[in-house]
Amino acid sequence: MAEGIATRASTPRRRIVFLVYDKVTLQDVAAPLEIFARAKDFGADYDVLLASPTGRSVQTTSFVSLNVDVGVDALVGDLDTLIVPGGVPPDTDPQTYAKPEEPTPDAIPAVVDAAGRLVPQAGRIASVCTGAFVLASLGVLDGRRATTHWAHCDELAERFPRVEVAPDALFVQDGPVVTGAGICAGADLALALVEGDYGADLARRVARWLVVFLQRPGGQAQFSVWHRRGSVEDSGVAKAMDDVILDPAGDHSVSAMARRAAMNERRFARLFTQQVGISPVRYVEQTRLEAAKLMLGSGDSGLEAVASSCGFGSAETMRRAFRRSIGVSPADYRERFRTTGMHREGSRPDRTARADEVVPPAGAGLGRGRRERRGHPRQNGLRHGDHGL
Repeated sequence: MAEGIATRASTPRRRIVFLVYDKVTLQDVAAPLEIFARAKDFGADYDVLLASPTGRSVQTTSFVSLNVDVGVDALVGDLDTLIVPGGVPPDTDPQTYAKPEEPTPDAIPAVVDAAGRLVPQAGRIASVCTGAFVLASLGVLDGRRATTHWAHCDELAERFPRVEVAPDALFVQDGPVVTGAGICAGADLALALVEGDYGADLARRVARWLVVFLQRPGGQAQFSVWHRRGSVEDSGVAKAMDDVILDPAGDHSVSAMARRAAMNERRFARLFTQQVGISPVRYVEQTRLEAAKLMLGSGDSGLEAVASSCGFGSAETMRRAFRRSIGVSPADYRERFRTTGMHREGSRPDRTARADEVVPPAGAGLGRGRRERRGHPRQNGLRHGDHGL
């Protein structure tokens, strides 16, 4: 029998506990909860509890409070799965919400203490979003691959160097530990747990009912990049970055960028890489990708026009960049992420696919050892119209 999180079939009932706390991110809890609830409708035997350090209800970051089933001290016996969602300390300035400088929940002593007491009781340990920082602070992620929200991946790697951070993964399984990326990726993680517990058929039924991907294309690199600008101190490097953002089709060779920054090429490239975390060439490509994704997601321009406007020169060059960076083609990105256009008067969005076309064929179970889901369409067997039902 396979080891790790695919071996839970020997347990008749699977007891899942969410550790919630004041200022927990609602979607980090709600998305997985919905997955487990619908899985139970289809025959899964889950017993799901919300536990808080005090046993009292908690206030989320999204206007509503959550009733709690039990206090951490009152939990007795083994847990099949402990899930630590993301959130912020209760005294966090709301102006920092949804920004890279947003504080992480490992700054809440009661949460870290509660997680530390529950971890030894759990056969499987998971986190969503910045909940990974709580696990990292306890040493749970030492020597393991893990992920978190893209805006916090650099911070996780810097603060916890023994953790091997996978910044593009929607979720990562390393032995009995599973970490998910930001917010809605909690649904990806939960579907993977259901698939490991009860098989691909049940997970596919849940995904189809909720009209979500069982394995969605692309990793979370598609949602990042421009947040890097805020951490740059050198004015020449900052201006070079701004120039690319303002005019992605311009001349942004290393020599041109260095000239505008009044530096020689070698010094500019070294300083840029130190402060931004990636090379100038990589930054230019990623920024052009971001610009192209905005055009693809909100307009009807042809691929050649998008490629020209964003500095790729040709649609083929842009296609290779998309495949290399995020694992999907520009056409597939437009299909999956374009806005509806409903805000435009008289518009009629072309969204004719049936709901049962959303779910691609299932992949393997969670399996032995490590697993990382980036959602690459070839890996997942994603084919338009192939429902896998």
